Amino acid sequence: MSEAKYDVVGIGNAIVDVIAKTDEAFLAREGLAKGSMTLIDEARAESLYGMMGPAIEASGGSAANTLAGLGSFGGKAAFVGKVRADALGEIFRHDITTIGVDFATRASSDGVSTARCFVLVTPDGERTMSTYLGACQGLGEGDIDPEVIKSAKVVYLEGYLWDPPAAKDAFRKAAKAAHEAGRKVALSLSDSFCVDRFRPEFLALMRDGDVDILFANDSELKSLYETSDIEAAISAVASDAKLAAVTLGAEGCVVIQGPERIRVPAAPVDGDIVDKTGAGDLFAAGFLYGYTQGFDLKRSAELGSLAAAEVISHVGARPQVDLKGLAEQRGLI
Repeated sequence: MSEAKYDVVGIGNAIVDVIAKTDEAFLAREGLAKGSMTLIDEARAESLYGMMGPAIEASGGSAANTLAGLGSFGGKAAFVGKVRADALGEIFRHDITTIGVDFATRASSDGVSTARCFVLVTPDGERTMSTYLGACQGLGEGDIDPEVIKSAKVVYLEGYLWDPPAAKDAFRKAAKAAHEAGRKVALSLSDSFCVDRFRPEFLALMRDGDVDILFANDSELKSLYETSDIEAAISAVASDAKLAAVTLGAEGCVVIQGPERIRVPAAPVDGDIVDKTGAGDLFAAGFLYGYTQGFDLKRSAELGSLAAAEVISHVGARPQVDLKGLAEQRGLI
């Protein structure tokens, strides 16, 4: 196996996040299911934007957030995702390259605009998302460079990619190239509603060996196995996944590998929980950083918990402190 240029190559939806605080009444009035991610069209996107309060706009998307966290730890990363050659597309490209993530995917010169995700944060820190995929849906096989994929220790795929049909082919092409080079493939389930839409396919990806590492939270895993019992879901995923890392909110996380169960408590949050946006993305960042550096599974999970605790202490899905420095202070690296 050749030496890896990257620790992780992430493939996902290139989205600009528009984050604003709201209340329960607004969610109810607009028919938004709290804690969910709903796909919307451009007209609905414009309508929601007009009703939202003051907002923060920054490049986002699940896999891109994970790579931002990985870079903050000192890892090397590249991103594959589709934007339009428009103002929001330039915001996305600027933000992700500024933090040291390589992003060479060619922008679309025509067609629909760059994707955006409206993230509404209620006082308890829960986030409810409405996503206009826009140019994201143009991601296809032609955007996958097998040589880039083969140059990464891990290829990280977000479950939301299963919504745009062409992206499924890109996903499979990347997984095939990674495995041909002896690399690992990781999948994040992304959202329980996403799991509801594609349950048989996600299960097949694990059972057929296309995915080596699974990331999920407790609600996503319970949705995957159609159970309300998290311990039953953990037992089930042990049979399907080679390696799974499952976040359990305030209960921390559990890493499952065959009969082994490694439980790690949640890292303390400095102050109040402000915004849970990106918690799972940053957990994956810390875990993948540890995993690609050769740390054991417990230490990798501890790094994930640390990153998740940092990101929920403020508004936005990207770290606001140097995660490598924070991990050094805690004696984790």
